[in-house]
Amino acid sequence: MFAGGGTGGHLYPGLAIARALVKLAPNVEPFFVGALRGIERDVLPKTEFDHLLLDLHPIYRQQPWRSWRTVRGFESAWRALARENRAHPPATVIGTGGYASGAALAFARTHGIQIQLQEQNSVPGITTRFFARRAAAVYLGYPEARAQLRPGAHTQLFDSGNPIEPPPVPLPSREQARVEWGFPAKGGQVLLAFGGSQGARPLNDAIASMLEAGLPSGRFLIWATGKGWYDAYAKYESPSVRVRPYLAPIQGAYAAADLALTRAGALTVAELCAWGIPSILVPLPTAAADHQRANARALQAAGAALMLEQSTLTATVLGDALTRLLSAPKQLSSMAELANSRGRPDAAERIATWVLTIAQLKSVDT
Repeated sequence: MFAGGGTGGHLYPGLAIARALVKLAPNVEPFFVGALRGIERDVLPKTEFDHLLLDLHPIYRQQPWRSWRTVRGFESAWRALARENRAHPPATVIGTGGYASGAALAFARTHGIQIQLQEQNSVPGITTRFFARRAAAVYLGYPEARAQLRPGAHTQLFDSGNPIEPPPVPLPSREQARVEWGFPAKGGQVLLAFGGSQGARPLNDAIASMLEAGLPSGRFLIWATGKGWYDAYAKYESPSVRVRPYLAPIQGAYAAADLALTRAGALTVAELCAWGIPSILVPLPTAAADHQRANARALQAAGAALMLEQSTLTATVLGDALTRLLSAPKQLSSMAELANSRGRPDAAERIATWVLTIAQLKSVDT
């Protein structure tokens, strides 16, 4: 049983591990538990996996009079989990973060079911911190998270990296990828910019102002604005700029990119490292426990990225950072190598192998 969601960062790691599990052990049947309020409501019905969506609510700290919904939702979730457990008792419950993760992990511990955790960020979330000492295993997207956990005597910690869809081997031709975007096969440099599936207005505004000042000759841009912002920025499409609401699949953009400008979400960073793409990271300042800033700082300390604060992000600041990096090919190459050194493209398969062992399930090799 996989439990997690609310955002793609909590859902997609579970999907990556589940698919790797099925490849290793076709007899395993992954089952997902999510929340009606999260992204899983739209994503899980389109996947190959059975699932259960729970009517879970956050704790309304600013509106405590609405917290009765939290209590009612938890009670109904508990009953739904009990029915599922009676029908199909899980061998293990793997929590990947979010409201559904906390409910399913609490149910599992109460009923003596083994739990395992996958933590995406360098700053562990509250669910991971609470359940780490009760878990059989914790899979860390960032090794830096280890110092902030209090595992139990029998908890195994794995520096696994974050599970993502791995880049193809060999990597696609950069020249061919450029041509597919309508750019010259050689010469110049391609910047890839996006702010996550929903987009990021501060990034979009800085990019738009930079474009109005004029994009330097030989510089090309692939820009995903987010669905809600696309209409406002579509006018910037030009022979050297490609404006899209979102990138799905994103592999063609990764293949063409010399440098990326993005938020610092854990899965975004994991993908950039797996592809060996140097980056300028602008953390979301309102992210829980400020984990995006911690992610960005970790990558900057490793020499693989440059971090810019949203509060100081302007067209001038962004333009100066781009010019500084794109005019220093040796530094850019070093950043790419250091990013790649932190990449874990096989993380999903590695985690799946450990899950099978810890849950005492059989793989195709045994």
